[in-house]
Amino acid sequence: MATLVTGIGLVGTSFAQEALKRGERLVFFDFQPRLEFLKRKLGEAKVDVIQKDIRDLPALVQAMKDHNVDTVVHTAGLIGARVAESLYSGLQINVIGTINVGEAVRLTGVKRLVHISTLSVYNRRLEGSTPISEDFPRGDGFPYGNSKVAKELMLEAYQNLYGFELIILRLANVFGLGHFWGGSGGGEKIQTLLEKGLRGEVARIPQEQTMSFEYVYAKDVGRAIDLAATVPLPAKTVFNIGNGQVLTFDELTAAVRRVLPTLRVEIIPGRPSHLSVKQPLDNSQAKQFLSWEPRFTMESAFEDYLEELKQS
Repeated sequence: MATLVTGIGLVGTSFAQEALKRGERLVFFDFQPRLEFLKRKLGEAKVDVIQKDIRDLPALVQAMKDHNVDTVVHTAGLIGARVAESLYSGLQINVIGTINVGEAVRLTGVKRLVHISTLSVYNRRLEGSTPISEDFPRGDGFPYGNSKVAKELMLEAYQNLYGFELIILRLANVFGLGHFWGGSGGGEKIQTLLEKGLRGEVARIPQEQTMSFEYVYAKDVGRAIDLAATVPLPAKTVFNIGNGQVLTFDELTAAVRRVLPTLRVEIIPGRPSHLSVKQPLDNSQAKQFLSWEPRFTMESAFEDYLEELKQS
């Protein structure tokens, strides 16, 4: 048996690092696999890589059959502003690609699908002052958030009708050593701050990335996904995965300066972000049903991240 991971990005490879520790056989499915990045994250570990598009349903079905897949971790898709660059194509990749994953799971009898979602599904126009739980209203009216809501709804419909196991993880902004092709502006921002600070250079950050936000370290995320893929099916199946703290941009840079005191930052003028988070995620459901909570603080995550940057 094997686990198929859609997408060779930060989230998928962080899960793979955990899954390989328990000897899991892994198959990556990506239309443009970044093999150098995969090696950077997994070293010489033996994994299979299939270069196909998530919109290719027959290829997904064949991959699951050929590799005797019983678990799928679905991470593939565009993030943030990348969805709106060409809305039709962005929705095709995110929504139709996800429908294909659900259909392939149905056709091949996969036991469990772990779907990677985001804190951006929540309708922040309704924010109050308490942490956001998993039953908070969805849909913020913007391309990325709405596409992620649609992905959840489509998979919920598939699961209700066909009965496979579905676990949804709604992640805060994931940061860690990555390539950020998919469009994670927040992840790229933190990597820029750390890389430039390490080199003694000025970190130039677009104004639209200076919003208040909640973050979570990739290694904590990898552990959460591995738990979601392996625990007996819990009574609850939708989980927030964050660090429980919203940081302003000034608080974020201050946290970086605690490990890189000479960091210099320049803001590139532009449009402000449409999103500035006020409420953190409530992680209590993940703690209760997955036995997961973050192990890294922002500072300890930055220290670990810097060690990876120095070695790469």
